[in-house]
Amino acid sequence: MAAMAAVDEHAASEVLRGLARHLNCLNEDNKATRKRALELIKKETVDKGHPSSVLQELFAALLKPLLKCLSDPMERCRETAIAMITEFIRCVPKPEESLPYLMPCLAQRLREKELLEPAEELRLSAVEMLTLTVEVCGKHLAPYLTDVINILQRTIVDPFPDVRRESCKCTTNFAKCVPEHFHMQAESLVKPLMQTISHQHSRVRVSAIEATGAVIQHGTGKNMDDVVSHMAQRLFDDSPQVRRAVTAVVGDWLLHMRDRYSYFHKLIPLLLSGIDDEIPEVSLLSAELWKQVGAQWEKENEDEIKDKMDFLLAPPPFYPPGVERPGLGCRELVVRNLGRLVPAITHDITDWLVPTRVRTSQLLSVLLLHAEDHSTQHLQPLLATLYSACMDPERDVVSNCLAAAKLLGTFVPPDVFLKLLLDHVTSPYSSSHPWTPLMVLAAVLRGCSPTLLQPHLKEIANTLCQPAVCQEYQQVVYLDQLLACVDVLLRQCESEHGSVSLQLLQVLVTVQSFSTEPRLSQKALESVQLLSKVQGLDSETELYRQHMGQLLDWLSGSVNTWSSYSPQRLQLHIIVIQSGPVIGEFVSPLMPLLFSCLQPDRDPEMRMSIFTMLAKLLLDATNTLDSKGHFRDESEKFLSDVLLPNLVWRAGRTAGAVRTAALSCLLAVLHGGAITPGQLLCLEEKLSPQVLSALEEDSQMSRLLACRSLSVILRLIGTDLHPEALNKIYPALLKRLDDSSEELRSVALQALGLWLSNLTKGYNPEHCAPHLQLLFQQLLLHLDDPDVSVQDQVLEILKKGSSVHPALLRREAEAVRDQQRSPLHCDQLLQHISSLPTKTTAACPE
Repeated sequence: MAAMAAVDEHAASEVLRGLARHLNCLNEDNKATRKRALELIKKETVDKGHPSSVLQELFAALLKPLLKCLSDPMERCRETAIAMITEFIRCVPKPEESLPYLMPCLAQRLREKELLEPAEELRLSAVEMLTLTVEVCGKHLAPYLTDVINILQRTIVDPFPDVRRESCKCTTNFAKCVPEHFHMQAESLVKPLMQTISHQHSRVRVSAIEATGAVIQHGTGKNMDDVVSHMAQRLFDDSPQVRRAVTAVVGDWLLHMRDRYSYFHKLIPLLLSGIDDEIPEVSLLSAELWKQVGAQWEKENEDEIKDKMDFLLAPPPFYPPGVERPGLGCRELVVRNLGRLVPAITHDITDWLVPTRVRTSQLLSVLLLHAEDHSTQHLQPLLATLYSACMDPERDVVSNCLAAAKLLGTFVPPDVFLKLLLDHVTSPYSSSHPWTPLMVLAAVLRGCSPTLLQPHLKEIANTLCQPAVCQEYQQVVYLDQLLACVDVLLRQCESEHGSVSLQLLQVLVTVQSFSTEPRLSQKALESVQLLSKVQGLDSETELYRQHMGQLLDWLSGSVNTWSSYSPQRLQLHIIVIQSGPVIGEFVSPLMPLLFSCLQPDRDPEMRMSIFTMLAKLLLDATNTLDSKGHFRDESEKFLSDVLLPNLVWRAGRTAGAVRTAALSCLLAVLHGGAITPGQLLCLEEKLSPQVLSALEEDSQMSRLLACRSLSVILRLIGTDLHPEALNKIYPALLKRLDDSSEELRSVALQALGLWLSNLTKGYNPEHCAPHLQLLFQQLLLHLDDPDVSVQDQVLEILKKGSSVHPALLRREAEAVRDQQRSPLHCDQLLQHISSLPTKTTAACPE
């Protein structure tokens, strides 16, 4: 050995003797000379292929001149010097002998705030040399801990991204090489690493995360709070590689960090968040690491959880289908840290960043799946969190939280969650978002077992049909959630709805009465059909037949307080419209309700609404109110006690609108056949004056409705009217021939035609000649009306009425013709009169 050492020493001496001139040239002022000298030295040393022992001797002799060249003004000289030193370190058997000179020189070149090395590539080469030094020297670097840390503090935030990456790699290696010393100054690297962890290059971020993992792993752990928030932000990184790096680092901490038990509550959310990552590689890695963490904890705490390991093997009943149950260790870790995790979830789920809220809402479902029935003790804050999340404008946040609420329904007993939820439904947390408790309730009920839910059906239904719940708010989203709750009950407990059918129907009626969207109304109607179907009824009309008496009692209880703003008015509308012919079976309890709310002193707008509703029904009376003939029994009283008082003239536009609505209802009664001619004849003396008065209304619609009503009255009982009653009608109709409305003029003419056709033998034309004379004169005047259709219509009416008193009509027509007014029509009329039988054309007395 000694001989070989002597040989190596001799060989090194020979090489150095040959390099003496070149070493002297390194001190020359000429740049080219220094450059050529360095290249020749490199050629004769590291490029020559000398044995490592010879290189060791050469390195010892050349180290100081080469280190001096690191400050050479010429970039090429510095580059060659760094390359030679790096190669020597890689090849010599004892590189640690160079550390006393190498490390101070590197520290001087790289740790200063102002860059002593301006060339990026050379800084990279220098840091790569430091990384190599760490790898080959290992624990020998312990005395130079401060120098290495100072260098890394500077290079981790270097402007050149590749320098940052290499510095992070060096940090990771250094932490593993000197762990027993590294922890003393590890904290000083946290700040620069946190500056680099958000670098624009994803590869730099990955390197910074890995370096952070090593620094925390081999540090004191005091900086965990500073690091966790930055790591959490990287979970939302656009780069899957970055998210994967976070997952791997956090998993490694949970498995190997000395004080990991103290940080479980901070690290578990980071690892579990990766389970829902959109990239399968990241998701699978998170799941696998989490299984390892759970299995390790289970093994470390085997004595403590032995009973659970032996007996709690089967999943709880009604466990979500298609979901793999987490291991016992994983579940226990979540359960033991849930008290700390829930407040953090509550905080982050209202974060201003959408990705944070979405990821937090996903994490909540994962935590509840692990916590199972242990979430019961945290139910109050969990519900508050869900209410807040359901207000989120981001759909993904809401859907994720509803999935979490469904898990609560699966694991928490119904008597527990209903005690809180139903109170919140009655008294919402937020006045601006009162629907959130209903939204959560629907999701929780969806996850609950039908068997466990069945005993609580009545309690839930009674709460939903309370006025404070189903009548307090009219927002579409509120009604939608109210409907969702009913729908869940119908589908969860299909065969158990007999006891709550009335309450559910009341809610569905209320939803339809408030709905302003066809979609929502249709959905509510489908729920009504489903409610009848689950009870074995043929249709929704059967459902209404089953509950109509109770529904009318429900409305009658508050009828004295109804106004135009009362929901009961709208509920009545839905009930009577949807029940179809069934409402005709319950006219007796319905009429007192109508009499009460249609009195003249009640709210005008409410009366208008109800009159309009009744008009629609009475137009098809045989299929609605009079389906059993019961309304006909009440129709006389209805007209005298309800309609006629509302036709009395009162000042004001609102009063006029009420009269219009009442007239539409009157026309529907007359036209729909809900009153017999005999009943109508009894009321004629009271009814005719009000209708004739309505012909003078300012409202064109009121005049039109009154005119149509007169036509129907004449058609039904015209032949039974006393001549005096008939003679009171035609003057009012004649006035309407000059109305501004063409439609009204046409209807008035039709009514006059009916009036003439209803003149029977009881009407003496001789005694009533003045009335007929006035009628004929006014009609003849309209033979020259500007409207040709009016002329034709008047001519036809006069022809039909010519048989009443032809002589009188001939005389008036001849007088008109003599005045050269409408000669053509007058000739046609006179010709028609001449064609009548002789007995009807007797001379008219003067």
